[in-house]
Amino acid sequence: MRSLKAAAAACLVLAVLTGCTREGGRVDMGPTGGVPVEGGTATMALPPNATPNWIFPIGPPGYGGSYNAGIQFLLFMPVYDAVLDQDKGGLTTHGPSTLGLKPKYSDGNKTVTVPLRKGVQWSDGKPVTARDLEFWFNLLKANKANWGSYSVGTMPDNVKRFETLDDHTVRLHLSRAYNPDWFTANQLTLMRALPQHAWGAKTDGGPVGDFDRTKKGAKEVFARLTRHGKSLGSYGSDPLWKTVNGPWKLAGWRDSGQVTIVPNEKFTGPKSQRPHLDKVVFKPFTTADSEYNVLRSGGVDYGYIPPSVMAQKGKFEDKGYRVDPWEGWASTYIVYNFNSTHAGPLMRQLYIRRAMQHLVDQKAMSDVIWQGSATPTLGPVPVTPKSQYLSKAMERNRYPFSVAKATSLLESHGWRTEDGTARCERPGTGADECGEGIGKNDPLELTLLSQSGSTETTNMMQELKSSLSKAGIDLTVRQQPLNSVLGNSVPCTAKDPGCDWDMSFFGTAGSWYYPLNPSGEQLFSTGASANFGNYSDKKADRIIRAVQYSPDMKAVHEYGEYLADQLPVMWMPNPAYQVSVIRNDLRGIEQNPTVTFAPQDWYFVKNKKEADK
Repeated sequence: MRSLKAAAAACLVLAVLTGCTREGGRVDMGPTGGVPVEGGTATMALPPNATPNWIFPIGPPGYGGSYNAGIQFLLFMPVYDAVLDQDKGGLTTHGPSTLGLKPKYSDGNKTVTVPLRKGVQWSDGKPVTARDLEFWFNLLKANKANWGSYSVGTMPDNVKRFETLDDHTVRLHLSRAYNPDWFTANQLTLMRALPQHAWGAKTDGGPVGDFDRTKKGAKEVFARLTRHGKSLGSYGSDPLWKTVNGPWKLAGWRDSGQVTIVPNEKFTGPKSQRPHLDKVVFKPFTTADSEYNVLRSGGVDYGYIPPSVMAQKGKFEDKGYRVDPWEGWASTYIVYNFNSTHAGPLMRQLYIRRAMQHLVDQKAMSDVIWQGSATPTLGPVPVTPKSQYLSKAMERNRYPFSVAKATSLLESHGWRTEDGTARCERPGTGADECGEGIGKNDPLELTLLSQSGSTETTNMMQELKSSLSKAGIDLTVRQQPLNSVLGNSVPCTAKDPGCDWDMSFFGTAGSWYYPLNPSGEQLFSTGASANFGNYSDKKADRIIRAVQYSPDMKAVHEYGEYLADQLPVMWMPNPAYQVSVIRNDLRGIEQNPTVTFAPQDWYFVKNKKEADK
């Protein structure tokens, strides 16, 4: 994605974020001057314990890390994405980095025509055509339950018929009229062009054909591609992943998560997208402290510092770096597992969730732990940057920190604290009783899976544990690497072997980065693949659908206000994605609020003295 830098994050548009202007059609930040040079290697640090682990552009549940998508988009051009509008400013969904041109809606918004950029080829010389889009759609339709972005009733369910008009145009006949803002921002941006001519075999070494045009064949083709996707150690040598159409190609992908890309010399997209650098290395780190030490020694060109050392940013500026917080269009939360074998009955009680939310001291966490670099999460719509999606009511904290209010909620429903742990004294389903499935003397004990590698996250979880204990809630925190937390926090059915977790946190750099329209069909609708906690509410489902159908902003306001009150998750402080530290002579970096990157825009400069030598 090519989009705005952090200083211009409030410029998000496409009816998304408002109130920003630019001068001269360009937003500039950071140092200027110097003579651009071609070539060189740039090393970018990945977030702590965030190791890229998926290359196939149809990602399964549990593989939704932003770093996976960010790298995929460099190899495979997105059809639509959040891109900077060079003429008007802000974000749009199509531009030089996308295959798709402006979509056209017709038939009362029941039909959308998708034109593709002409002349783009795969790295083996074959043209990118509408057949490659059809290939993606056929695989998706037959295997939607295995797709991490699937939500019941949305893509591909809402496409009644996929029609190919010509080699560079497809038309989607939709199941009903949709809000074009929502459909473009949240559905068309899911589309991918996959090389059918190279990937369309059912078996390794078998013939390539139109097997995806039957459900059985599409399942077999998908199973083969997924099997290769799971073979992380062979990414660098697997011929499947050598067929790309993006500005970059893969040069190496280690089991450790270090990824190296080099320019795709066969790239036929817009000239503006051709890389200037010789190589980019995405370097993983187990902890923020280990990355900090490498950054201080000059081993990273584009890294980050923990918020706890913000006071030392002057030392980096003296060494020739610039320090720039990378703000995200995101929210941060702890997932409740409503189907937890152990704690499901507790999670399903709204009064318990309300009591727990009253015990989250977001302001103290932001001020002390994040050194002021986090903003509160008050509901499912980001509070910052300001947007038309955020109503006045959503700016109010419905559950301010209060041990007294939390304790009162629990006591009024039959809980009594002894020896530091609250226990149910009045079982039953009455208004003043503990609730369905909670037995007499059952303790309020919970276990939380939390990502490791961040001092801030560790401190935040300890602060939460301490706050909850003041109301008799016993929280056990178990830390794991990010990929393990994501893999162990997938939707599940009660009493299944993998459903014994109670709560989960994967938000050191934000839990969820929204598409341009911050609707909740992937997160909170019943059966959605990213609805990790199995939340289900009929009214929530109804108002989420209203956001999809109605262009009236009242629909998204009703959604945001209802979910802010109902607490499908525990809202936590939303940190900046990272506090970036970037070499002054590395230019062209735009820190996208949707946290992807465009290293094809990056280049080094040399100063005038060096140029005159």
